[in-house]
Amino acid sequence: MSSTGLPESIEAAWGLRERPNRGPKRGLTLEGIVAAGIAVADREGLPALSMSRVAAELGSSAMSLYRYISAKDELLALMIDAAYHPAPEPIEGDWRESLTKWAWAELTAVRSHPWVLRVPISGPPLMPNQLLWLESGLRALAHTPLGPGDKMSAILLVTSYVRAVATLAADIGTEHPTEAMPDYSAMLRRLITPESYPELTGILESGIFDQDDPIDDEFTFGLDRILDGIEALVDDRAK
Repeated sequence: MSSTGLPESIEAAWGLRERPNRGPKRGLTLEGIVAAGIAVADREGLPALSMSRVAAELGSSAMSLYRYISAKDELLALMIDAAYHPAPEPIEGDWRESLTKWAWAELTAVRSHPWVLRVPISGPPLMPNQLLWLESGLRALAHTPLGPGDKMSAILLVTSYVRAVATLAADIGTEHPTEAMPDYSAMLRRLITPESYPELTGILESGIFDQDDPIDDEFTFGLDRILDGIEALVDDRAK
């Protein structure tokens, strides 16, 4: 641990120390190790990730990786930061469109690397790319009358929603979980009665569960309702 309190590999990601690009194995770099870790997690899932598995991906030994990264937790932090696409630029003068763009960009990022959702969140964002995402979201709200606390809460609300939808899709095993809804509808028809479940029966009879709408439609609906709430707050703060 360095004088900043951060692991050396995290300092290197921030440019606070020289990257050890010349290691025991020629061509081995911190960026290459992180990219190999992402490749393993993308193909085989997070349980398959280990220092030895990443070393094998690189044709190296696990010991050679420890010159660059001292622990698997450090590797995961670097992988998550690298897995996100560059943060989107806010749309000048339109906070709602900017946050919509921001939310969809984050959804795209976690869909591309669903293992990110399986890494427990141990604290607020600290890595360079993560903070650029936070900065991008805050810039979207920069010209609104929201106070600092309002802005941070709004960003937390939106990103929590994105992660919840992405986690649901990953748990079901598809980006389009409502493809299973017709089967669910048929099962409900065998299990419930109008007497015991009158409201649910009404929903069932409406045919909503028989549709195969993609999860994108559900995501749009929920995001719009969240932004409606933020918009009401913006209007209230403007009074």
